[in-house]
Amino acid sequence: MNILICEQMKRFNLLSSEITAAYHEATFKLGLSDSTMLILYTTYCNNGECLLSDITFMSGASKQTINSALRKLETEDIVYLKSFEGRKKKVCLTEKGRQLADNTASKLIQIENEIFDSWSDEKTNLYIELTEQYLAAFKEKIKEL
Repeated sequence: MNILICEQMKRFNLLSSEITAAYHEATFKLGLSDSTMLILYTTYCNNGECLLSDITFMSGASKQTINSALRKLETEDIVYLKSFEGRKKKVCLTEKGRQLADNTASKLIQIENEIFDSWSDEKTNLYIELTEQYLAAFKEKIKEL
């Protein structure tokens, strides 16, 4: 049984890595860096503005990586930061940034939606539910390390 679990985990890890690589390839084809795409994608999904902390949380990227990309995007007039509730910051797309997101991030979102739309609601819900269960259990086990 341990061999079966080992083989399943190898397959799971390979699939996870291949999904990440596919997103990287798509981002490269769209002419962006991974960190830029993370910012555009998350901000675009939130109607053009998003808390900075949400970008780092939702993307899984480090604060340093996101902040470096943000500085570059600010100089290119793609995003701007505005204060929100004390020390919090919101990342907002400029008009130029909205156009860029329309031509990049929205294409990935369209692909994702097409895939989920091709599945039944039951399959989509099961996929998400099992992924959430795995993540929650994995986080709990990490606490025990």
